[in-house]
Amino acid sequence: MPSLAEQREQFATLLTRPLPPDVRSSATTLGGRPALELRVETPGTAGQDVLLYFHGGGFVVGAARVPAHLTVALLRHLDGRALSLDYRLAPEHPFPAAPDDCLAAYRELLDSGADPRRLVIAGDSAGAALAVVTMTRAREAGLPLPAAAVLFSPVTDLTLSGASLQSKDGIDPIFTRAELEWYFAQYVPDGDRSAPGASPLFADLTGLPPLLIQVGSSEVLLDDAVRLAGRAGADEVAVTLEVAPGRPHVFQLTESAEAAAALDRAGRFLASWLPDGEAPARSPQAGSDTDKDGR
Repeated sequence: MPSLAEQREQFATLLTRPLPPDVRSSATTLGGRPALELRVETPGTAGQDVLLYFHGGGFVVGAARVPAHLTVALLRHLDGRALSLDYRLAPEHPFPAAPDDCLAAYRELLDSGADPRRLVIAGDSAGAALAVVTMTRAREAGLPLPAAAVLFSPVTDLTLSGASLQSKDGIDPIFTRAELEWYFAQYVPDGDRSAPGASPLFADLTGLPPLLIQVGSSEVLLDDAVRLAGRAGADEVAVTLEVAPGRPHVFQLTESAEAAAALDRAGRFLASWLPDGEAPARSPQAGSDTDKDGR
């Protein structure tokens, strides 16, 4: 197995794409952690919408910059800025370092004047899990919750009890159960992996804002998403589940027409829960989130 440093470099090299020319990025800090701020430089887009994004990577690899093109695709449906957080990674910083960082970032946004009615959250994979945990912890702390959240292929059950871990074994082109076990052992080396702060599938989701969950049918983690949607529904949360046939884990990161369409639906979902309702999507500029065939 490659070293941890090599895994992190390979992950970033494989998934990071150039930002479109109409997007301005700048380094900042949020909740005491480095963060990437993104804005679409289009006239008349200086609004107060805020998108807080948590990257994936199994709690071990990944960085704020890696899914920035995905974050931008969502931001095009909003009028404001996006902030992608570099939370602390395991094994150097095991649980609960990452959720602590994410909650601190959310709290600072509110303290700095962000209107929760214009604040939305999104994340992919481990970052989607952190998005859910951030919202449940914010609720427990008495903080106002965001307007809506989008979850791409959420990791919700670190106990690995989902049936799809067997039924999709050999079909999933990215993960095996053994690989996931390694990641989760780095993140929660000791303690109860079924604790709601680690595995949001087992959390009380009552009071959370509307959720959109997108997942691929080829994932060993398919049941993590499906069961989370069921739990949200049982807890009276408005939830929409989309299962893309034959697609892999976080397929939205790929350069394909299906990924672009899924991101467009996700962006429209977030915008539809803001005070102004559906905001018109701004067309991407050259070099942005279309696939290689220009679709």
